[in-house]
Amino acid sequence: MAYLCALGCYLPPRVVDNSEIAALVGADPAWILQATGIVERRFAAPEESVATLGTRAAKDCLESAGVSAAEVGLILVSCGSSERRFPGPATEIAAALGAQGMPAGTPAIDLPLASVGSLFGLALAASLCHDYRNVLIIGTEIMSRVVRLDPTGRDTAILFGDGAGACLVSAETGFARIVDSVMHSDGEFAGALRLDLDSPLHMEGRTIILQASRKLPRAITEVLDRNHTKAGEVGTFVMHQANLNLITRVAKALGVPESKFFCNVERYGNTSSASLLIAAAEWWRESGQRIEAPIVFAAFGAGLNWGALLAVPVAPE
Repeated sequence: MAYLCALGCYLPPRVVDNSEIAALVGADPAWILQATGIVERRFAAPEESVATLGTRAAKDCLESAGVSAAEVGLILVSCGSSERRFPGPATEIAAALGAQGMPAGTPAIDLPLASVGSLFGLALAASLCHDYRNVLIIGTEIMSRVVRLDPTGRDTAILFGDGAGACLVSAETGFARIVDSVMHSDGEFAGALRLDLDSPLHMEGRTIILQASRKLPRAITEVLDRNHTKAGEVGTFVMHQANLNLITRVAKALGVPESKFFCNVERYGNTSSASLLIAAAEWWRESGQRIEAPIVFAAFGAGLNWGALLAVPVAPE
């Protein structure tokens, strides 16, 4: 079996509100809020990297789990905004955790899947934890460095922020058991969301939200139907925090109250791969680190890739 053991996150201290972004991109702060549901986001400091952000989230997660770095058997790191083509941040994070006791040679794998990588990491960890026992999934992004912070990048700059989240999946114990997951890919619209080697982020917003608002409810319904669970029986939906509009559309498509969807996009913006785990960590802590009803995780991102995961409460001993 596979269990969600603990979650953690790290947000850079610098807060960038809509007034500051609006001045950079030539937009009205009120329009940004109305269009996205975002009030503010975080920007990494110049000396921070995706690896340092991810390391801090990992340490926060392990501390919450009461698990030492020495007990982690595998690391999966999702990042679409790495500072270099390769290597990705996974091995750098593993090296940093080595100072905390992680054995040399612990496998660390990069999942360069913007926005959806953390969800795919959770799904993969559910299978891999049988062999590796404790799998640490990390999503870490510095999106502020891959968008144009000027009027030519207005439509993307207003959306994104920086941060990192982490989750420990264990074969032994946790607050929720991972029941099932679905993952899908379709390259037909791959060019609509991309980060080329020598260009800023390119996103065709209308295409992406149309595809996401169609495909996410289908994936969620698929994993629920496969496990004889109705959407109304789910206690909380935790989605990739793309923007408030998408979350509203998915809730409407599923026929469930929007209040069932945990949302922190207003405070952090879209942190790409990190957003799902940052949201999950905040939800988990606000819930008292226990749940009483099924939870669904869902994400959509570059590729195009999308999916959903169902977890159920574990009865206290």
